[in-house]
Amino acid sequence: MKQLKLFLLLGVVICLTPGVSAQQKMLTVEEAVAAALENNYDILLSKNDSVVYALNNQYARGVFYPRFNASNTFVINHNNQKQRLPDGSERGASGIRSNNENAAVNMNWTVFDGLKMFATRDRIAAEAVLGNLNLKAQLNTTVAEVINTYYAIVRQKEQLKAIKEQMRINETRVEQAEKKFSTGLGAKPELLQAKLDLNAQLSSLLNQQTLIDLLKEDLNLLISFAPGTDYEVADSIPINLNLSFDDIYSGAAKSNPSIAVARQQQLIAGYALKERKAERFPTISINGAYVFSKTNNQTVVNNFTPLFNRNLGYNYGVSAVIPIFNGFTVRRQIKEAALNVSYQDLQYRFEQSKVNAAITGAFKSYTLQKKNLALEEENIRLAKENVYIAVERLRLGVSTLIELRETQKSLEDAYNRLISARYNTKLAETTLLRLKGELVK
Repeated sequence: MKQLKLFLLLGVVICLTPGVSAQQKMLTVEEAVAAALENNYDILLSKNDSVVYALNNQYARGVFYPRFNASNTFVINHNNQKQRLPDGSERGASGIRSNNENAAVNMNWTVFDGLKMFATRDRIAAEAVLGNLNLKAQLNTTVAEVINTYYAIVRQKEQLKAIKEQMRINETRVEQAEKKFSTGLGAKPELLQAKLDLNAQLSSLLNQQTLIDLLKEDLNLLISFAPGTDYEVADSIPINLNLSFDDIYSGAAKSNPSIAVARQQQLIAGYALKERKAERFPTISINGAYVFSKTNNQTVVNNFTPLFNRNLGYNYGVSAVIPIFNGFTVRRQIKEAALNVSYQDLQYRFEQSKVNAAITGAFKSYTLQKKNLALEEENIRLAKENVYIAVERLRLGVSTLIELRETQKSLEDAYNRLISARYNTKLAETTLLRLKGELVK
């Protein structure tokens, strides 16, 4: 009865594992990447930053245009006045009311500022490019995370299959141990150990399914699926075994997002330095205005004061502001900008060194894992054949449960190493493509 309950529970667990339900949707790695590119929050935030940079660049030519401002003022005065004139006479009145209205349109057009406006335009355009590069870097990073997480699920799914295969072998061990024990040819400890091993595999099966579910939640977050969304994934991990170190190394120098960002920040720092240096030069502007003013006095105490006065007309001219001394502020700002140029240059070279070191390390890992993969694929064939022979020998009665258990353990270890080698090779491949900047075109 206990054995029957065990197998009933085992059947329920297996039915709940992936690959059984025909209703479950298949999610490919390409679909996962497409969903992340459209909905991932990190990507959306980077897109927003890029749009802001692009918007600034769209209006960058405004630094060359004149500024126009209009103003209008209307004032009502209510005063008491008293005047003493040179001839000694005095005049005064109270409750004097007057209306004053002033309107003007002013124009200021900077025609020379030490070429600062050109440097500002170029800096804003370079920042727009930087926004696109930052977005590409985020895309590259997110796609790598999606691929690694997706194949982490596939890896654990392969591990689940290996556990099921081990359980089938354990079922055979239990069956043979029961036969031997019932005929008096076997000892009860062998039967108990076989059942213990089967129970342990059942526990591993439950833990493995939970691990797969947790990894799916990680992937759901990356691709912005609703929590709890379930799906089936691929059955195997495809691997590109033909990556070339020279191709990755030379490609990274041209298209690695981190290097491109550092190079662009170098350029922006140079334009910022030009802006600061331009502040040493005079600023020449063309000024103009159209002015209207009107005063309406209800009464006056002086006969020479008009009851109504109106002025309108235009004026224009040229102004120049020549910097002479401002507490060495400009000198300090120029030095700070020059230091930032040096810093960005160091940062660029440092980023190159980091990427080159990462490529070297990742390619070594890639080469090692390819060798391990080839070796473990051979080992798994040998281990499977060994288990098959041990099972048949046990059925024929020419072997022991201990011998089968040892071969089974060898198969389990071979599976673990093979699955790890496949996943690690894929990780190294993805890392190399990310460093080259090829995950997102």
